[in-house]
Amino acid sequence: MKVRDIIDAIEEFAPRSIQEEWDNSGLQLGSVDQEVHGVLLGFDCTPDLVQEAIAKGCDMIVVHHPLLFHGLKQVYPEDFTGRTVIEAIRAGIAVYSAHTSADKVIAGVSGALAKKLGLSNIRVLDAEGEGIGLGAVGELPNPLRAEEALAHVKQALNLPCIRYSTPVDCPVSTIAMCGGAGASLIDSARAAGAQLYLCGDVSYHNFFTSGDFMVADIGHFESEVQIVGIFQSVLQKKFPNFAPLIGECVHNPVNYL
Repeated sequence: MKVRDIIDAIEEFAPRSIQEEWDNSGLQLGSVDQEVHGVLLGFDCTPDLVQEAIAKGCDMIVVHHPLLFHGLKQVYPEDFTGRTVIEAIRAGIAVYSAHTSADKVIAGVSGALAKKLGLSNIRVLDAEGEGIGLGAVGELPNPLRAEEALAHVKQALNLPCIRYSTPVDCPVSTIAMCGGAGASLIDSARAAGAQLYLCGDVSYHNFFTSGDFMVADIGHFESEVQIVGIFQSVLQKKFPNFAPLIGECVHNPVNYL
């Protein structure tokens, strides 16, 4: 098997062509013609993930966040990204990222969130085409009070905490969400009829909401990490006799006290 075979399988699920213009999904390091004997899956490509790949004999890493996002002007081992690049190249490990490409398919990041919450009639929030676009929206089986809805979200997603705006004074029946930094879709969530919108990286001023709409920050990592398991499912379905591994060192860089 070659790197191109893994890429083809991932891009059949999440085409690189649909990524946001500012994004850098795709092959970050290595050649499409490299032989692949093992694939390690992660959320961010870190020095620890590279070392784990080496220890487990994996010569390809597939992650959500791009290793190379902004242009590198220097590559040196004291820098976090530089050290990761150096160690991966030295070990001959190819690195591939499916970032907003995996955000914009309904079976990807946001759709997975909606399923974990048990929502029905799941659809794209900010649609660009059939089943393509950022975010998702769906309905709860039964309307809940704001506090009950938040408790349901916290339990279903196994969250350590939630930051949220003033609770709505009406039942929550429709929930919208966008994995990662999704504050730009707050107005879209309100327009879609959602009473509750979930995303990460919400800034202070976005917490000023009206009486029938509220915003909850569930964390960037927490809202997207399920994509790692989705990558595994995609590859196992495509290659039944191949066993991609989920990295043991996949963790949230944000700590809570």
